[in-house]
Amino acid sequence: MLRFIFSFLGGLFTLLTLGAFMGALAIGAVLYMYGRDLPSYETLSQYTPKTISRIYSGEGQIIDEFAVERRLFTPAEEIPDIVKQAFISAEDKNFYEHGGYDAMGMVSAFVDAVESRGENLRGASTITQQVMKNFLLDGSRSVERKIKEIILAVRIEGAMPKERILELYLNEIFLGQNSFGVTAAALTYFNKPLTELTPGEAAYLASLPKAPSNRHPVRDRDAAIFWRNNTLREMFENGYIDEETYETERAAPLLSVQGGDYEDFRETLPERDYFTDEIRRQLSQNFGEEEFFSGGLSIRATIDPELQVTAAHSLQRALEEYDRAQGAWRGTELTIPQEALASEEDWRAALAGLTVPRSIDLDGQWYPAVIREVAENTLTIGIEGVEETADEPFVVPRVDIRWLVGDFFDNFTPGDVVHVRRLLDGDGNFERWSLRQVPEVQGGFMAMDVNTGRVIAMQGGFSYESSVFNRATQAQRQPGSSFKPFVYAAALDSGYSPATIIVDAPITINTPQGTWRPRNSSNQFYGPTPMRTGIERSRNLMTIRLAQEIGIDTVGRYAERFGVYEDMNRVLAASLGSDETTLFKMVAAYAMFANGGERVEPTLVDRVQDRYGHTVYRHDQRTCLDCDQANLPAGDGPRIMSNRDRVMNEITAYQLTSMMQGVVQRGTASGTVNLPVPIAGKTGTTNDAKDVWFVGFSSNIVAGCYIGYDTPRTLGRGASGGGFCGPVFNRFMQEAIEKYGSGSFRVPANCQFINIDRFSGARLPNDAAGDNVVRECFRPGEEPLFGIMFDGGFAMAADLPLFDEAQAAQRQVTTSTGETATVGDKATFGTLSSGGLY
Repeated sequence: MLRFIFSFLGGLFTLLTLGAFMGALAIGAVLYMYGRDLPSYETLSQYTPKTISRIYSGEGQIIDEFAVERRLFTPAEEIPDIVKQAFISAEDKNFYEHGGYDAMGMVSAFVDAVESRGENLRGASTITQQVMKNFLLDGSRSVERKIKEIILAVRIEGAMPKERILELYLNEIFLGQNSFGVTAAALTYFNKPLTELTPGEAAYLASLPKAPSNRHPVRDRDAAIFWRNNTLREMFENGYIDEETYETERAAPLLSVQGGDYEDFRETLPERDYFTDEIRRQLSQNFGEEEFFSGGLSIRATIDPELQVTAAHSLQRALEEYDRAQGAWRGTELTIPQEALASEEDWRAALAGLTVPRSIDLDGQWYPAVIREVAENTLTIGIEGVEETADEPFVVPRVDIRWLVGDFFDNFTPGDVVHVRRLLDGDGNFERWSLRQVPEVQGGFMAMDVNTGRVIAMQGGFSYESSVFNRATQAQRQPGSSFKPFVYAAALDSGYSPATIIVDAPITINTPQGTWRPRNSSNQFYGPTPMRTGIERSRNLMTIRLAQEIGIDTVGRYAERFGVYEDMNRVLAASLGSDETTLFKMVAAYAMFANGGERVEPTLVDRVQDRYGHTVYRHDQRTCLDCDQANLPAGDGPRIMSNRDRVMNEITAYQLTSMMQGVVQRGTASGTVNLPVPIAGKTGTTNDAKDVWFVGFSSNIVAGCYIGYDTPRTLGRGASGGGFCGPVFNRFMQEAIEKYGSGSFRVPANCQFINIDRFSGARLPNDAAGDNVVRECFRPGEEPLFGIMFDGGFAMAADLPLFDEAQAAQRQVTTSTGETATVGDKATFGTLSSGGLY
């Protein structure tokens, strides 16, 4: 009997041992089979989640942000304990004890599922398992995925500290409202940083991972409060909060951004505009779209927010003034069904559903509105976001639209959607509501520092909301006469001087397309004229002769050196700006005239840092020689050494700047540009006035403007760069000079100054004075030659009426050598113009 018992026990032991061995072998086989093809958990150590890229102003204010997933990565040490405790209580209360999976939790979940016959299904995944599922596995529900999840969870627990695992979880988890991670969710729901969250708010966030779409703080208020309180109870039972805190937070209302209890953080962000969108476009090219939208970049923009507003308003005013002068009404071309006009609730709802510009703020905010009734002398309207009062009735009187051409009733129909703004009287009191429309004509404006290339303002059109196309950087337009300074720069570097005489006479050129007879914009000819006058008065014929004399290939190389064109057409018409370029390139090129001839690269960004704070791009590459010295002598600043390339001789740059000062003082921009500091610049008008330009600069700021239709067509008779763009430049520079100051243009140390008669180019005595006298800078040792005329090799016509008139008005002057010379009187210019393509 005893033998039998021992035999039975031996067999049972053998069976158990064999069973355990086989079980271990089976488990090992399962682990091997499912674990061999698993992704490496080592990738988590290099985890870089998709995070928000933000753009900051120079003062550190957020001005825009871009993201695929709205996430702000926060290291574990910066996440408050109350937030960690809330999520641990809601998701995995044994997080700090288990080794990656919670066996008891899994058994409990299985038992509940069996007892409820499948009605009470709940997850038993630990935080570690959820990290594995989110990062390394798909989201499918299967036994196979669960096994893989557990295998990886055990592995990661042995290779990574708990805090790091929790950090990954709290930054990756989706919490609804396009918010990923706890930091972004705290802003989305409460507009608070993590450090300011109450235990109740942390508990609400911790309740969201299981069903964020079903626990909205307003739409699903009861469910949201129930699950918040459930998490608070778990936090109390786990010892993370005391009973008093639990009862207080449990009884507190659920306040949120969605419920209107807190301001939405997005409302503090400026509306997206051309400047920040251009940063997106450029950095997406440099870093790649994925890195820009997901890399958590911190971008310090060069923008001056105040001057950006000035630039926008200055351009908008010019565009609106031109548009209203045409007398045509277009409106928004949107309508609301007339049956919705009877009810205020209906028309307000209909207006709110339309896509229409809402951020225009020119002489006051522009509001979307709908025409509700058309009477003989009034329009009755409804205005979005405004309540009607007795002092501000929703009426537009007929007098407001007297600028329109045609019958009053032809332009408006009930249901038309329009823009209106408050019109105020001289004392700032409400006068009436005034109809407005987004102009059809468009344009661009840009301003930058001439020494650093920092773009301080950029406006790419009338309204970013109505058209995101950036006409300052993307529109390829003919610069017209604003290109001429590059022809004159090439000539000055080729041995010419501002006093060189160029013949202004008719030209006939045979081309494959036929005979080309270019003209001056005044349709007149002026005979032999100094180069200075050629640029001041924007003489087309002089420019063509000069380009022919020095060679159009030389002009092309200069234009390409300055970055105006990549490959300029080698035809004479290109000397008048017939090729296409962008305002961005033109303004950058003019900056090189202003800074004495050094290359400057325009930039919208000072610096870019990655998510860890490492600088990955810095625009200013100059060297500071004294920045490491703690004690500089009183009154001394650190010396900055420039390492920029020189693109033109500094005397050439000064000569050209001096000549372009004449454009502003007495030339084609003299009627519209009037500032208290020295200003140089050049107007431009293309054939048929399809594009009008002005680019100008002070000693420290360069700015440029162009105006034209997106599909080029004439702006009409009398349109010119000086008349249209000059006022835009002038308004902007008034504010810029007040803020940044300005001074005289720097004179090269080796300039040799000689008095010249600007009408004839003759040399005058050192003590000569008068409107005709100009002090020209010459290169040292260069003795100007007088009396030589350059005609570019073109034959001159026999009849030159205006040349004859100039001869009849000759006068005698005494030169610096004491000799007598005959010079002509000031030639009549006729209609003031900026020249162009003819």
